[in-house]
Amino acid sequence: MAPLTYAHMGEPAIKYTFTIEEYLEREKTSLVKHEYHEGEIFAMAGSTPRHSRITTNTTRELGNALSGTACLEYNSDLQIATSRQKFVYPDASVVCGELSTYEENPLASNNPVLIVEVLSDSTAAYDRTGKFMRYRQIPTFREYVLIEQGFPFVEVRTKLEDETWQIRIYEGLSETVVLKGIDVQIPMARLYSGVVFDANSAEEWFNRTRS
Repeated sequence: MAPLTYAHMGEPAIKYTFTIEEYLEREKTSLVKHEYHEGEIFAMAGSTPRHSRITTNTTRELGNALSGTACLEYNSDLQIATSRQKFVYPDASVVCGELSTYEENPLASNNPVLIVEVLSDSTAAYDRTGKFMRYRQIPTFREYVLIEQGFPFVEVRTKLEDETWQIRIYEGLSETVVLKGIDVQIPMARLYSGVVFDANSAEEWFNRTRS
């Protein structure tokens, strides 16, 4: 087999297919995380200090808010199974009750109730569309949190009883994000604690979100 070459998110890492067992074995020693989609593996985009800061803040705030409840927060190391043959890595997730997996991959939860993605230029379109469509195949999934890096802006998508999705927008550090699915509220200032915004990042965010 030819040596593996890696691509950006949304592009096949290589034109070979792998069994789940082969994928999991490679993932143990890989320096780069990969998603698995029915035999194909996809390299995940690298992180930035700002992305890492926001992800850390988010996981910490979820953990603090959920302390003493039946729900637990997980960081980006936990895989999520959107089916028995598709595994992805969100930036953070919440599972209520016992974590459940498919026998094909005991490392990937198939019962998250909330999933968080911190957006970047290379992944935003995928996170908002294709990845969200995959997450929606999970029966327990009912809340999706999309966090911008370049400006304090959070989008929360909540599944309603009639199976439709409600979208709520939070903009500015004075706002408080409401996560109805897990009965949690998090101030935006805490999600973005330690994050320094600059004029360029704000302009890039504005152009992308308003285009």
